[in-house]
Amino acid sequence: MKNYKFFINAIIGFAILIGVWQFIVVAGDYEAALFPPPSLVWEGIVSLITDGTLLVHLQVSLLRFISGYLSAVVVAILLGLVLGRIPLLWGVIDPIVQVLRPVSPIAWSPFIVLWFGIGNIPAIVIIFIAAFFPVLLSTVAAVRKVEPTYLKVAQNFEIKKFEILRKIIFPAVFPYIANGLHIAVGTAWIFLVSGEMVGSQSGLGYLIVDARNSMRLDLVMAGIVFIGVAGFILDRAVGLFENWINRIWGRQSA
Repeated sequence: MKNYKFFINAIIGFAILIGVWQFIVVAGDYEAALFPPPSLVWEGIVSLITDGTLLVHLQVSLLRFISGYLSAVVVAILLGLVLGRIPLLWGVIDPIVQVLRPVSPIAWSPFIVLWFGIGNIPAIVIIFIAAFFPVLLSTVAAVRKVEPTYLKVAQNFEIKKFEILRKIIFPAVFPYIANGLHIAVGTAWIFLVSGEMVGSQSGLGYLIVDARNSMRLDLVMAGIVFIGVAGFILDRAVGLFENWINRIWGRQSA
């Protein structure tokens, strides 16, 4: 029932968006070459799907995203679990993180290209940087909020530190980590597309740049639609993973 309601709301929302889009085109009397209407963009979407162009670029972008995102999540969670348990060490590292965190991953692109060359690796590194800090900070903050009583009870039972981390700390902090995972999905996907628009020869970002250079704004808008839909699906996938973990730990009903 919940999914059905979400589906209905999504249809209504997109219908309103398309209606406003069409109204702006008509009211502003824009030429199709400058601001393509929904019907022309739909034709562009169909053409990109039927000729296989979308599949090629989408596969490349998803491969880069998954590689960079998953590696960042694993490293950030492991570091966060450790640093959150050692306040003295985190006190030294925290200022460094706060200085590096606001720097756009794209700003590192000249060095990334010099160090890793041209290809998939630079885009993966950019995604890693974009996803790393939100997950790290949410993990550290969550570990520091774990109820001390749980840890004292575990110590009284002489449970090993690794088991405390695996059975007590990680389940307790996961809901907070999940927020970081959602934020990281959005930021990493944005910077993936930005990185592909700067120095790649494939991917959804390159698709937009190539269409712009050809003055095919209908395909530019089609690429924007694909990027938005793909980002939405990725965010929902993280939500489904979160619900699955919560069901395993008995935090919500199936």
